[in-house]
Amino acid sequence: MTDIRNRTIEGLKTGDRFSFSRTFTEEDMLNFADITLDYNPVHFDDRFTKAKNFRGRICHGLLVGSMLTQIGGQIGVLASRIDLSFKRPVYFGDTITCSWTFTDIDPKGRARAEVEFSNQDGALVISAAVKGILPNVEERAILKAMVDHGDSTNKISQKR
Repeated sequence: MTDIRNRTIEGLKTGDRFSFSRTFTEEDMLNFADITLDYNPVHFDDRFTKAKNFRGRICHGLLVGSMLTQIGGQIGVLASRIDLSFKRPVYFGDTITCSWTFTDIDPKGRARAEVEFSNQDGALVISAAVKGILPNVEERAILKAMVDHGDSTNKISQKR
């Protein structure tokens, strides 16, 4: 993820693309449910999911959709709008790839991006549109200083 920060420091442009993958577990769902208090039975009860014609219990859509904040957070984008469209369920054990592509960046740093979430079979599970403001020159200089000093508040860079 340091690559994302370094590319941000250099200055982002239309067409820049970032992606990463993660596998979702039942524990992820349970933690998310406890944080959000979303105890929809589709996440907890096999009888309910069967009645919905799912093959098993599913992850929260917003849990999966929140993957886009990992990329946005590494960039330091200040989001002003996020539109999510849920296409398919995500089951425990599914590996989702989140791919973020900048489609427009104006001279003031206002940006638009399209984000796609695909499972291990290549099926689109979520699509999203993001609008936000990219770090300006001063903020990119601060980001560079943070990276140069080990980026101590960034737990992702510490895992590398």
